[in-house]
Amino acid sequence: MRPINISWQRLRDSQLFWPLLALALIMFFNLFFTPGFYNVEIKDGHLSGFLIDILNRGSILMLLALGMTMVIATGGVDLSVGAVVAISAATATVLINPALAKQLISSEELIKDVTYTPLWLCILTALLAATLCGLWNGFLVSRGKIEPMVATLVLMVAGRGIAQLISNGQIITVYYSPYYFIGNGYVLGLPFPLFIVALIYSLTWLLARRTAFGMFVESVGINARSSFLSGISAKNIKLIVYTISGFCAGIAGIIYSSNVKSADANNAGLNLELDAILAVVIGGTLMTGGRFSLLASLIGALVIQSTTTTMYAQGVPAMAASTIKALVVLLVILLYSDQTKLVLGRLFAREGAGT
Repeated sequence: MRPINISWQRLRDSQLFWPLLALALIMFFNLFFTPGFYNVEIKDGHLSGFLIDILNRGSILMLLALGMTMVIATGGVDLSVGAVVAISAATATVLINPALAKQLISSEELIKDVTYTPLWLCILTALLAATLCGLWNGFLVSRGKIEPMVATLVLMVAGRGIAQLISNGQIITVYYSPYYFIGNGYVLGLPFPLFIVALIYSLTWLLARRTAFGMFVESVGINARSSFLSGISAKNIKLIVYTISGFCAGIAGIIYSSNVKSADANNAGLNLELDAILAVVIGGTLMTGGRFSLLASLIGALVIQSTTTTMYAQGVPAMAASTIKALVVLLVILLYSDQTKLVLGRLFAREGAGT
């Protein structure tokens, strides 16, 4: 009896258990209702299949979730990441192909595999623009004392206008093959964006778990006043986490524009901020701040992407896809609620007592 209760207690307290359970339920559904879902084959020298698509398409959301986790852990929120994706995408593509941002030109007049600006400088400038956006949000929240939802809502609304100004209101198409590789390339048979996610996750994890920074973030989220009295600068912590969020959104924007080989300021990153927040919540990070898990947020992102891929595989119309995804996410959040944990805990306790 006692070992059963102890093991359930450990599972209930683990931030990884519930998002993994949600992901397992989605995968279990596909095992019976989506033919060929688990088929993985080699095409053109790389792995291909639904599972690979989930990892590849989910890379953008995973990057946003990493930055969003740090922000939410401080008790904040970043509604601007979708707009920052658009700004980053517009900046990179305009530097590669500035002609399209000045006037409408037919694709026949453009020279392929030529970039106006060196690729490294395009990427660096796009990341700098996105990081400055995050720094701006952090400044409004930490120094301006503006509520995070209001502060980031400003850039959420104005950000797409900024992206439109950068691209001159045009859809910028890229004809530079090396840039394609960022979002469409493969290394060792796996999508290259996965290696970018692994790198950013490793760096973020080292910062959060191998330095005192992660403890400071959780402390600020739990009680900013007590953190201040303990000598922790809540202002600087908030400034840093919003800057990190902007940086992660910048990388996501580069991958996004590379994947579709263009930048559309109106649609790039549209509604991704909501998916990023849901991924973090599914990963167990409370909106009030405090304890967080970067790995659990990545799994939460995979839950959302798996749901989306499953709906497409089932032939769900685009108009109904958002509604069904919302219902699935609602069920997952209910599964993760304290009330559900309490009910399941009592159930296991009775079973343990019966044995």
